[in-house]
Amino acid sequence: MMSDDAPVDYVARTHAWYGALGYRPYRYAQFRDVPFAPLGRRLGDATVALLTTAAPYRPELGAQGADAPYNAAAKFYDVWSGDAAAEHDLRVSHVAVDRAHLSDDQNCWFPAPALRRAAAAGRIGAVAARFHGVPTNRSQRTTVEVDAPEVVRRVREDGADAAVLVANCPVCHQSMSLMARALEAAGIATVVMGAARDIVERCGVPRLLFSDVPLGNAAGLPWDAASQDATLAAALALLETAVGPRTTAVNALCWPTPGWKRDYLNLEGLTAEDLAARRARHEADLAVAAKLR
Repeated sequence: MMSDDAPVDYVARTHAWYGALGYRPYRYAQFRDVPFAPLGRRLGDATVALLTTAAPYRPELGAQGADAPYNAAAKFYDVWSGDAAAEHDLRVSHVAVDRAHLSDDQNCWFPAPALRRAAAAGRIGAVAARFHGVPTNRSQRTTVEVDAPEVVRRVREDGADAAVLVANCPVCHQSMSLMARALEAAGIATVVMGAARDIVERCGVPRLLFSDVPLGNAAGLPWDAASQDATLAAALALLETAVGPRTTAVNALCWPTPGWKRDYLNLEGLTAEDLAARRARHEADLAVAAKLR
């Protein structure tokens, strides 16, 4: 049994889970070299973009709340953008997000209000006019060759000097890491806010703010604006202080209830029938997703 003090090894945990379901291990992205773009101006004068992997709520697609099962129909496979000054209803539709510890407070994964508060306080110059939705695609080639160039184009079009990228499930930690690498190569400073440290550091990013909390809460504790503001502040500080790539800062945030690390994708007590049922559900989800691509 793992220690509550050690970060979850999401690569090993997901490999064990899907291996038990009969799938071959997924090969997460891994790079030796990491691009790095220093913040080109004072943060108080900089325009900061927000990138999310959350999906717009579409009631016609069925249940998408925190207590709903994974809903493959609610996923998206193309980059999309929204008005950063408007209110939105975004949901986390990811197959392996920690639903047992997910709330309906979207500020845990979409810190747009916190970013606007930072701008109002003069901590940043401005919030970019649009935020951008990044697909959580298992295909690394699609992410690198299709999604990343489009995100870079839109962020540049918005005149952003830097970007904050918030990750949720294991695969979208990889997607956001690949996105950060592309933005940095284009001269735009980035910071990833994430909870799967092993996946992000394996891929290699310039700046990671690691929060040791359940997946889906990388932007702060549920219904706790102070923790959300503090988490964003730590991410913004990393934009200013990092002097080279692979800089990881550990957020002081603590999850209020113990034991959550043992709950995530735990195989203990599952029978062969249980695993067969979970595989059947996963295959059905894959079929739904295949029709959307």
